Amino acid sequence: QVQLVESGGGLVQAGGSLRLTCAASGRTLIRYTMGWFRQAPGKDREFVAAIMWSGGSTYYADSVKGRFTISRDNANNTVYLQMNSLKPEETAIYYCAARPADIPTAQTSEYNYWGQGTQVTVSS
Repeated sequence: QVQLVESGGGLVQAGGSLRLTCAASGRTLIRYTMGWFRQAPGKDREFVAAIMWSGGSTYYADSVKGRFTISRDNANNTVYLQMNSLKPEETAIYYCAARPADIPTAQTSEYNYWGQGTQVTVSS
């Protein structure tokens, strides 16, 4: 089993930045793809970014390209999401997810493990 705990959310003004952290425990995430998703009130959960085990390949939703950066520290079983130039419409609960395959995907159903989420609120 893999346990994921997100942190780093909070309230930020539009144009501001936040860095989310996902700490994993239970097993070493060898060859796991890690992803970040978000869910706004009344909306479906949507893909934000993913990173492969090697860390050399990253994938982003078009809406966040150039503003968000996903990274991972495999030695410490940690994944990060640096979010810059945040917009009010990006207010959501942000979730970390793990997929036991080194093949990234934006499909929520392909991720086996999820954290509880961290709230990000962007004020206008």
